[in-house]
Amino acid sequence: MEFRDDERVGLFIDGSNLYAAARALDFDIDYKKLLKVFSTRGRLVRALYYTALIEDQEYSPIRPLVDWLDYNGYTMVTKPTKEFTDSTGRRKIKGNMDIELAVDIMEMAEHLDHVVIFSGDGDFRRLVEAVQRKGVRVTIVSTVKSQPPMVADELRRQADFFIEMNDLRGEIARSGGGHSPMTPDRDDNIDDDDYVEMA
Repeated sequence: MEFRDDERVGLFIDGSNLYAAARALDFDIDYKKLLKVFSTRGRLVRALYYTALIEDQEYSPIRPLVDWLDYNGYTMVTKPTKEFTDSTGRRKIKGNMDIELAVDIMEMAEHLDHVVIFSGDGDFRRLVEAVQRKGVRVTIVSTVKSQPPMVADELRRQADFFIEMNDLRGEIARSGGGHSPMTPDRDDNIDDDDYVEMA
């Protein structure tokens, strides 16, 4: 990885995108290990995790992860999902955290030397370009090893560095079986721009 010991690093994790990439590669992420990996590669200023939450659910499988991350070194950025009815009368849910992530990166750019974005979303290409104009190096963490690849080609080309998530598997994968608060079963997770149909 291309990090300097003295550079100020910020991690910006698109939760649903990272989860989808890890799932496509068939491993669970240990978020304690992930934080440790990047804490040893520069001066970690902040690690932010973005996710939309379904409100009014008695139990949300993502809630233990949100709570655990909040108490273990991550800054949580959440918002409630929006529910609507489509033209066919189906109830759907939308949860997109792209704007929140982009605004935070732009606001923090002057305090960082290196931004690490955990997402393959091509919509972030212009954000990466804007941050680079401020003199900040940008690394994208995603995967091209899944079918289909999870990272947009234009985002990879724009970034200063690309880290193949599968190459991090040995350092960030959770060992053992079953689910823990660090990797709960997240079937209700809201994908970036996708609409989730309600039963």
